[in-house]
Amino acid sequence: MSTTLRTALIGIVLILLGGFLANRIQTVSGEVDVSTVRFAGNNGLITHARLYVPNGVTNDNPAPGIVAIHGYINSNETQSGFAIEFARRGYVVLAPDQTGHGYSDAPAFANGFGGMDALAYMQTLPFVDTDNIGLEGHSMGGWSSLVAASVMPDAYKSIVIEGSSTGTFGAPDGTATWPRNLAVVFSAYDEFSQLMWGVEIPTDIRSTDKLKTLFNTDETIEPGKLYGDIDAGTARILYQPPVTHPGDHLSTEAIGYAIDWFDRTLEGGQPIPASDQIWMWKELGTLLALIGMVLLIPAIIPALANTAPFQSLQGTPAEPKPIVDGGWWIGALVFMTLPVVTLFPFKGFSEAWGWQASAWLPQNITTQVMVWALGVGIISLVLFMVWHALLNRQTGATARHYGLATGQGFSFSVVIRSLGLALAVVGVLYASLIATAYVFDTDYRFWVFAIKPLSALQLRIALVYAIPFCLFFTVVGILLHGQLRKGDWSFRRELFVNWVLLMGGYAVLLIVQYTPLFLGGSMTIASEPLWTIIAFQFLPLMTIAALVFTVAYRTTGTVYTGAFINGLLVTGVVVASQATHYAF
Repeated sequence: MSTTLRTALIGIVLILLGGFLANRIQTVSGEVDVSTVRFAGNNGLITHARLYVPNGVTNDNPAPGIVAIHGYINSNETQSGFAIEFARRGYVVLAPDQTGHGYSDAPAFANGFGGMDALAYMQTLPFVDTDNIGLEGHSMGGWSSLVAASVMPDAYKSIVIEGSSTGTFGAPDGTATWPRNLAVVFSAYDEFSQLMWGVEIPTDIRSTDKLKTLFNTDETIEPGKLYGDIDAGTARILYQPPVTHPGDHLSTEAIGYAIDWFDRTLEGGQPIPASDQIWMWKELGTLLALIGMVLLIPAIIPALANTAPFQSLQGTPAEPKPIVDGGWWIGALVFMTLPVVTLFPFKGFSEAWGWQASAWLPQNITTQVMVWALGVGIISLVLFMVWHALLNRQTGATARHYGLATGQGFSFSVVIRSLGLALAVVGVLYASLIATAYVFDTDYRFWVFAIKPLSALQLRIALVYAIPFCLFFTVVGILLHGQLRKGDWSFRRELFVNWVLLMGGYAVLLIVQYTPLFLGGSMTIASEPLWTIIAFQFLPLMTIAALVFTVAYRTTGTVYTGAFINGLLVTGVVVASQATHYAF
């Protein structure tokens, strides 16, 4: 059996094993029915949600309910750790996609982020004990929960806000008596302490006037201490698990605090200890499936390239004419650092230019990523052309050495057929994703990174963003294969170097940002919490990109197939995971 076939079989096994494991944990081995629901809210906007109903819950035997709401640029699956554990304990759980997120109608931020629509829907379910409903929300989901609590003050009994706050971005101000029975889970290394509570160091929220007012005390708040009275609805408690803002979703401690609070404030749940948790096995399952999909890539590209429509694309890369001697290290350093040092300033250009979400560019974050990518691509291309004109042309370097032409010269038909091959490769990977979603009701994900099916609207959106992203990866491919590739590298060494070049800068950025935070201070650039968290997604994206580039270039000898595959994959991942801000 060839190495390629063996890798493909391992990938398929991981997809099946991971999907099965994730499904069994998600349904608590069949003890919880998990389904998707859609319901109309204010202005006719449709909310998509995942509904968890424990076995034995009926109209005649109603159960307490919890609405679990995700944060900005996430979707309901991000809350699965909380939802699984709540459902295990007998709660009916509704995990909605916020407006403009996941498969809910756009725009984002509409209808109080969608929380009040979700709470209203929960109140209509005949198998839910409407006198025992809790609200749980992470980050912007906390604001969504608070808005719902203010609009329907008698429709809930207690609330947990994770990495969130009252009186922020549309969320009402908290008082000693509102909201009812509130737990604040704000992590010791939360990146958003300045936005949420007005302090640079997360643990300093304990002494803020804002939190003291909420807890009805003049003293510094003591984590874990109960303030107020549960029976009177004035109970307050602060928890600070030792994780980051997105780390709440991977923390048994953070999830355990939410379990404990609802156990204390709602009636009808099963008394399973908060420390008894299984959700992490679902995370492992979807991670295994994600790895399995990635392992399909080195098998699919050469296999499809060997089929009749694409056989003519197969070719051997030209002998490279890269930067030589010490200049290679300078080129590698520029390649790694340029995208990172421009990430924060360039992403703000679209806002500075006054660009508004439109039918063509409806996702603000995706547009910002696009502007950054094009800016980096233009600067990189100019530097490359200067290097070629002043130095490398003298060595006889041509378009062939940069992967822009075959041995017969440049051909537009090669570009078109490379796009066809890229579409075929992405199509096979997407088919595996659709099959996984259909059979196991899961997708490929780990933590804040997810590869999920596109809705019809998201597919339409992706078709526009795919063009600039494909252009960006074409430039990246030229640099990677034309400037930095060496001819004596084995496949494994080339893959490793490409991986370090593509991913290393973002890893350094995260280290620089988080080191002072973990040492008890704030991030190095404390004004960029959201984009620092977004940067985590570059690690898996660039890991996949390195594999695609290496395999595709060795298969075809040109940059186009790898660039187009990466452009299409990244566009699909980004568009599916981002918020849509334009009201279609």
